[in-house]
Amino acid sequence: MTVHERNISAAIDPVKLDRLAEVAVRIGLNLQPGQDVLLTAPSVALPLVRRIAEHAYKAGAGLVTPILSDEEITLARYRFAPDVSFDRAAGWLYEGMSKAFAANTARLAIVGDNPMLLAGEDPARVSRASKANSIAYQPALEKIVGFDINWNIVAYPSPAWAKQMFPGDEQDVAVAKLADAIFSASRVDNDDAVASWKKHNAVLRERTEWLNGQRFSALHYSGPGTDLTIGLADGHEWQGGASTAKNGIICNPNIPTEEVFTTPHCRRVSGHVVSSKPLSYQGSLIDNIAVRFEEGRIVDAKACRGAEVLNKVLDTDEGARRLGEVALVPHSSPISKSGLLFFNTLFDENAACHIALGQCYSKCFIDGGNLTPEQIAAQGGNKSLIHIDWMIGSDLTDIDGVHADGRRVPVFRQGEWV
Repeated sequence: MTVHERNISAAIDPVKLDRLAEVAVRIGLNLQPGQDVLLTAPSVALPLVRRIAEHAYKAGAGLVTPILSDEEITLARYRFAPDVSFDRAAGWLYEGMSKAFAANTARLAIVGDNPMLLAGEDPARVSRASKANSIAYQPALEKIVGFDINWNIVAYPSPAWAKQMFPGDEQDVAVAKLADAIFSASRVDNDDAVASWKKHNAVLRERTEWLNGQRFSALHYSGPGTDLTIGLADGHEWQGGASTAKNGIICNPNIPTEEVFTTPHCRRVSGHVVSSKPLSYQGSLIDNIAVRFEEGRIVDAKACRGAEVLNKVLDTDEGARRLGEVALVPHSSPISKSGLLFFNTLFDENAACHIALGQCYSKCFIDGGNLTPEQIAAQGGNKSLIHIDWMIGSDLTDIDGVHADGRRVPVFRQGEWV
């Protein structure tokens, strides 16, 4: 290990990093004895990968299989690969993942790549590579969005990501700041992180139970630049925090999480809305998004920055212009209070109410595990190669729940639960 690497390592509290690994295994996955784990991560996150493997084996894991990515190898493709490379993807790998998930392997992903890694590359090539990968990923993704197995995503404070967030600091200082932000948001900055997560899950469960009891037919959003009605899918079900996968295991897919979410009706969205925070997507920052919906479909889209990228996303397929998720997050969430833009959806989506373009989650339907794709579509669920969350909530956002008979119930006022 070089002096530089030692300085970076020293910037990350080893006790809290170990707690994060334990929470990922015990709360995130709720790993069961004998269950295998498929783990994906950037190579820079090896310190967390190793700790997760340790905790997984202590929990009785059958086999932990890590698959690592590397930023320099990714960039080498854009600098030296022939043009035909950008229409290819490792379908064989994703088919293997699908087989693993079909055999009840748990899936754990560590994020931490430089969010602006591809900022200097040809946007057309980035878009082509992303689309090819999305198509190839479908066999594995279907098992994940269908919630067939227990899965979880956590984050590691890589130097490149840290410098993107704190450009004015020395690298080790930036890493320490990002590490502290991750540990705080992930609720591992206390002596009993597992108990803290159980308490937090109970609060989110209260929210979902209230919303499911209301059976709203739509949500109406109002605020600066926003007058939006989002119809909710027929037979929708609100989820949040810990959820039960089809394999019967209760897990927390996202760490951190502050949201409760469900499936909108992809053909019953109307009005206009503006983003409240920038969206970081494949090396581009898309800011001040403004869209207008008619009969569920985005018919007009603008952005002050990144408009070209936004429109390429919207042209991915027919479902890319429709919604697959609607999520409620109070403005007072810990991530919002931090005042930080993480350039990473895992965190930024938990700073504000948000919506997602593209694929819906089948688990957000009553008895969703037994519904066919055709039934999900008939009830308003959207299908797409993409699923991209972007933030529309602020301290000026009001939300009403609308019943089928037109009655309105206040849900949010000035960005907070009523």
